Amino acid sequence: MKRYARDMRGYGQTPPDPQWPNGAKIAVQFVLNYEEGGENCILHEDAASEAFLSEIVGAAAWPDQRHWNMETIYEYGARAGFWRLHKLFTSLNVPLTVYGVATALARSPEQTAAMQEANWEIASHGLKWIEYKDFAPDQERDHIERAIKLHTQVTGQPPRGWYTGRASINTVQLATETGAFDYISDSYADDLPYWQSTNERDQLIIPYTLDANDMRFATPQGFNSGDQFFAYLKDSFDALYAEGEEGQAKMMSIGLHCRLIGRPGRVQALRKFIEYAQSHADVWFARRIEIAEHWHQNHPPIKQPRPSQMERDEFVASYGGIFEHSPWIAEGAHALELGAGHDSAIGLHNALCRVFRASSDAARLGVLTAHPDLAGKLAQAKRLTSESTSEQASAGLDALTDGERDLFTTLNTQYTDQFGFPFIIAVRDHDKASILAAFKARIKNTRDAEFAQACYQVERIALHRLIDALGA
Repeated sequence: MKRYARDMRGYGQTPPDPQWPNGAKIAVQFVLNYEEGGENCILHEDAASEAFLSEIVGAAAWPDQRHWNMETIYEYGARAGFWRLHKLFTSLNVPLTVYGVATALARSPEQTAAMQEANWEIASHGLKWIEYKDFAPDQERDHIERAIKLHTQVTGQPPRGWYTGRASINTVQLATETGAFDYISDSYADDLPYWQSTNERDQLIIPYTLDANDMRFATPQGFNSGDQFFAYLKDSFDALYAEGEEGQAKMMSIGLHCRLIGRPGRVQALRKFIEYAQSHADVWFARRIEIAEHWHQNHPPIKQPRPSQMERDEFVASYGGIFEHSPWIAEGAHALELGAGHDSAIGLHNALCRVFRASSDAARLGVLTAHPDLAGKLAQAKRLTSESTSEQASAGLDALTDGERDLFTTLNTQYTDQFGFPFIIAVRDHDKASILAAFKARIKNTRDAEFAQACYQVERIALHRLIDALGA
């Protein structure tokens, strides 16, 4: 089975109503990344100094050397930036989630105590603030286990949320395997939480953000001033708030770092945004754990058919009749590179149609001739497939007058003699009158034009059948 591992579908065109508490139109969620003391440093037994997210844009790691400037920039975050942000959030009574690197928390007991006194959630930000992309799975698993253990020792309770940040392709699966987390945030894939199934375990994912994030003060093409940061946060809030007013509420994540937004030249922009958001009604300021609890309670995982994950026999048994008496189309679709995008009626329809469209004229003609006449002898003898029976009944073709039945018989015979296949129409798109009108109009087509139209109608019938099977 060739299967595409990424999910490009998500919630699709109509995301669910999150039903935020008290009818809130938006959930606003602040994250403070506490990384100071957990970054790359040879004092921490790392191979080189840190080179990421500081005032030194474009910094390079120094192998086997301490980087004094880099170290003191990180120290500023712990010594000054943290307390400035602590005062801001506690004075404005805004809840906060901390992504706490376990080794950083262990080296900052006073800051950790202040987080707990303020009732901030402390989620795990891993054992160390380092890159994990080149870690072997066993090595990374060991770091996750050590992070949970140290976090529990330092804070007195295990973390309920997880975010590595500098993640590997294995991070989410490894964190899920622990079974320890109410949510994992190593994703940037959506504006709403979502469930992800990994090794038959349903894991809640609460996506994070790299755009509404003060890290862009420390990256090329990022924010140059607090005004830019405020403008970006305000525009993001306004767009999401408007969607909430239209009945499609979302979540807004804002990412912060003590050593970045904690600088006096930037913190006022954050204050300005918080006060702006607080000026609106129906805004839920929440910690991530509260969003997780809400989602667990109101939007538990729902088991639905996942065609892309079915074995061949199950797939063909389930969808082999979508194209009338033509299971070879389902067999061909199963061999394609299917993924989450094909686990909906529209997605699976596309896969089946690809096989149908790629087949020879003779093969497609076989599909056409497999279809019964409308209101023909098979219908009268009650020998239609269950799908065809339901479809013809939906347009009243199971209750024709004698005159209507004679007319359909005459038209069917004329059409089949002329084109070499039965008249096919997606009856659920029509009523009896419009079917007869189409019959009379299409019988005037050329064979090539009518062959193309009949194939299109077969695809429309298939879509209706898939919507019956998988939902709209």
